[in-house]
Amino acid sequence: MRIRHAALVLALGSTALFAQAPAAGAGLADRHTYSSPLGFSFAIPADWEVVNVTEPVPEAKEKGTQNATSEEEKKGVACVKMGLTARRGDPFSVIVQVELPLDCFGQAFTERDLPDFATGASEGIKQNFDTGEPLEGSYMLGTHHAWVERVQGTPKGQPDRKYTLEIACALTNKAAVCWMTMAADDRSLAVFEHVAVTLDGEAAAALVPAIAFQAKPL
Repeated sequence: MRIRHAALVLALGSTALFAQAPAAGAGLADRHTYSSPLGFSFAIPADWEVVNVTEPVPEAKEKGTQNATSEEEKKGVACVKMGLTARRGDPFSVIVQVELPLDCFGQAFTERDLPDFATGASEGIKQNFDTGEPLEGSYMLGTHHAWVERVQGTPKGQPDRKYTLEIACALTNKAAVCWMTMAADDRSLAVFEHVAVTLDGEAAAALVPAIAFQAKPL
């Protein structure tokens, strides 16, 4: 099973959120903490609007299934899920969280798999953007390995709109999880990088610490 392929489908499911603002979910406006049975939790500040999206758009999964070259790939496509999604501002910034349960995926992950997984997810986002050269880093969140990529980009056909695209991925005992942002301003990027996360009971003060881009990539 190609990890990159599963991650790409996972990201394709979220690109609709970057392309247009989705409708807000009824009753979800005050839910800013997301706790997953897959061993992680995180919180979004109260001034972000939580959006009711729990799965990649059906078109993305259908496209991923059609492009799969084996039954294992099809299984991976079926396993990817979206968690909490939030937006703020005008022009809006977006934070999307996506996950791949390892029991569904059927294969173990190691820190050596994170770059491929994260890169696959970022490729899906970049299909809607013209981007520069990415900056990458690997680091630790407690005892958990993490990977981050940051790149500047503009939506295709809209060169006057500049965004920072950043994706951070980590491993828990039960899942590979990624957080992605399309940040329209420095404040939104800072919010993304300073999201407080807990992985398998270990709390981290920031999703992307200042040293993340100083470490040598895996």
